Amino acid sequence: MIDSKIGLQDGVAVAVGRGRGFNDALGITGQVHVELFGPDGNVKDERVVSNLVVDAGENHIADALSSAPGQGAMSHMAIGTGAVAAAFGDTALGAEIDRNALTSRTDAVNVVTYVGTWAAGDGTNAALREAGIFNAAGAGTMLARAVYANIDKQAADTLTITWTVTIGTAGA
Repeated sequence: MIDSKIGLQDGVAVAVGRGRGFNDALGITGQVHVELFGPDGNVKDERVVSNLVVDAGENHIADALSSAPGQGAMSHMAIGTGAVAAAFGDTALGAEIDRNALTSRTDAVNVVTYVGTWAAGDGTNAALREAGIFNAAGAGTMLARAVYANIDKQAADTLTITWTVTIGTAGA
């Protein structure tokens, strides 16, 4: 018998076996650090918020654990102006305005860190309020979405988003 529960922080509890099973808690959490830099290189504004790993993202993670994954790795980050709270059923941003290939993707132990950058003149908008991680340059599967207080990116500004996804508790 398998008992699976998904909570607000994307926690998964699994019990398996016929009297000899195991019980393990596997949580998926994410932290999004949005930094806006002025033309002088100084931080003009920043936000640190939690994300929501959406249903499609959870399915993507399960697919990656299979012997023959059918989906590509996360490769792009998008920004938008949508202000509606993230929901498990989301498959796209509320109002995407720009999507870039990831600047970097690194992993260590149980943490994957994605970095996306928007240079001066790219993704300029006075009301940036959301971001998401995707596995394609257009459409594709969304892993997670974050909504944050308004960021005003002017044409000469640079935006960097560092998205840290932690799976489990690394031996805790």
